[in-house]
Amino acid sequence: MLMGSVSDLDEWNSWSSSSDAAVPRLTFRDKVYQMAQQKGDKGILPFLESIGLSLSSAMHVARYLSSQPLPALIPKVKYVREIFFSNSADGGHLGRVARRMMMNLSIPVDEDLQQTLSFFEKIQARRGGLDSLGAGDASFRHLIESFPRLLLLPVESHVKPMVEFLEDIGIPRGKLRNVFLLFPPILFLDIEKDIKPRLWVYEKENKRDNDLGRMLVKYPWMLSTGIQANYVEILSFFDKEKVPKAAFNRAIKSWPHLLGCSTVKLKLMVDQFGELGIKNKKLGQVIATSPQLLVQKPPEFLQVVDFLKDLGLDEETVGRMLARCPEIFATNIEKTLKKKLEFLYGIGVTKSHLPRVVKKYPEVFVCDIDKALRPRLNYLTKIGLSSRDVAFMVRRFSPLLGYSIEEVLRPKVDFLVKTMEKPISDVVDYPRYFSYSLEKKIEPRYRALKGRNQQCSLKDMLGKNDEEFAAQFMGVGRILVPPS
Repeated sequence: MLMGSVSDLDEWNSWSSSSDAAVPRLTFRDKVYQMAQQKGDKGILPFLESIGLSLSSAMHVARYLSSQPLPALIPKVKYVREIFFSNSADGGHLGRVARRMMMNLSIPVDEDLQQTLSFFEKIQARRGGLDSLGAGDASFRHLIESFPRLLLLPVESHVKPMVEFLEDIGIPRGKLRNVFLLFPPILFLDIEKDIKPRLWVYEKENKRDNDLGRMLVKYPWMLSTGIQANYVEILSFFDKEKVPKAAFNRAIKSWPHLLGCSTVKLKLMVDQFGELGIKNKKLGQVIATSPQLLVQKPPEFLQVVDFLKDLGLDEETVGRMLARCPEIFATNIEKTLKKKLEFLYGIGVTKSHLPRVVKKYPEVFVCDIDKALRPRLNYLTKIGLSSRDVAFMVRRFSPLLGYSIEEVLRPKVDFLVKTMEKPISDVVDYPRYFSYSLEKKIEPRYRALKGRNQQCSLKDMLGKNDEEFAAQFMGVGRILVPPS
């Protein structure tokens, strides 16, 4: 039995080749000798030391495992390690997620969350900090120290059914480790008595397939009893604010970190939105689009508001911008907003024109300069427009900056030049041409005019409503006055 256990241990150490260099490698003879010296705990203590636990930690964990025979413990340790550390190269992603979860937590924590936070603290204290959460033997060592009961769980009757259940609700096998490492206590929950009832609290509001699985991957703390109680309070809070339930549910699915925010903290931001006229249904639209705004600090939000006001926009306009493009208010002023201003100044938009440009197309602040804005402007210059022409067009009709080259600009340019046989310079006088549907408006009106051998400007052709167009060019609706 002893020789067999040591052989298993050799296999474990061979599989666990990435263990810390500081942990000394023992020869087979040394292992046999040490295990023989540990008859009192059947070799468990030296085994725990061999996987990186200090003597004091190993003694603490061994007390939990006194009933476990070593031959059964070794494969269990291997299996637990595999499901928690199946991919050691996550680039610090799990650490960033853990920090975000902690940063947005503003409610009292229950026992399970307290244990999870203690586990994170141990990881944070080691070299590499939380960026090493999902990698290396040291993280595994802290996991076992924090949750020694993991090694008491029966693999076949508990752990594997848990894995299968989580996969069944839409969590990919490669994402299971995210859930387990960010909330290890989930493995101690009973599927029927604990997990299913807790998931049902969310399921009755989110009925689409795999919604719960995606939410669990983003925020496994949603199974905490403390988070569940807070969810009920949040629902009540937004109901009193007359936010449509569908909008709030969409916000939770997109940003489940909201579940860890106290209603006191949420109210601070809701009040800020209210001062800009964003309430009730509009509030629902904002949080459904950019739920992360709710976890901002009011001073951060007000910095963006003041920045926009300094551009010459009044409070009412800023409120409309928040309703239309809330993503702006979650951006960094130095890294994003000011760079977009520099880009606009660089293409010829003056400070006097800036309020109009931003008011008509606030999305410019969240467009990528190199992937979206600059290529669109380059296309317009390549088809024969000067930089001055393009700047003039942007000043008159800034939504031009948001149109796709392949889906909007190129087809309408081709129709203008090849079919209508008009010069490309016509769009300089009327850049709004690009805003109309080619199939539903531009082509039908062109065909109608051509059928009557009539010519007109793009503005006269497209800028009138159907009745005005028919009256002017089709002879419909005209009052025929008999000659006197």
